[in-house]
Amino acid sequence: MQTKQPDITRDKVLEAAFCEIHRRGFQAASIANILASTGLTKGALYHHFPTKQALGLAVVDEVIYRRLDERFFTPLRQSQQPLETLLSILDNIAERANELVTLGCPLNNLIQEMSPLDPAFKERLGIVLHAWRDAVEGALQRAQEQQILRADVDCAAAALFIVSAWEGCIGIAKNLQSADALALCSRQLQAYIRSLRTA
Repeated sequence: MQTKQPDITRDKVLEAAFCEIHRRGFQAASIANILASTGLTKGALYHHFPTKQALGLAVVDEVIYRRLDERFFTPLRQSQQPLETLLSILDNIAERANELVTLGCPLNNLIQEMSPLDPAFKERLGIVLHAWRDAVEGALQRAQEQQILRADVDCAAAALFIVSAWEGCIGIAKNLQSADALALCSRQLQAYIRSLRTA
């Protein structure tokens, strides 16, 4: 099937908006910058997204969620070696260290900025967080069923802690502008996950 031109235009806007929001935050994001990077008119943008809020929510749903799903959620759900996959994902954080240290996690940035201000953002960001937590919890449960994870581990609580620590690692590294801090936090989180294994 050929991709229709309106779909290409919409995707261009979403990608440009994601980059602008990641660099500046949602409130400071400039529609003029988004238009300049896409070469589109304001009318073309507002045809697809009638308000800036609608554009921001679409970025959460269609860019941030999709990227996290491809990188983390789906691999965790499909893995036959869930603990090793979780540890491997944390290993690979070094590949994106420069971006994460400079700009932070796009999900966490928006959670900090918009959740206290906008109920629609809070709800949509919560959906992404729940999906992440569920993917980690499911991986831990499968590891428990395989008797790789200790039977006494509360998988829901551990999943919440892992996701929270993960986001905290990136937030601290961004504040310190330190790839070393990100690597150190990542290793400590991996050590915690390994401590959940059966003897």
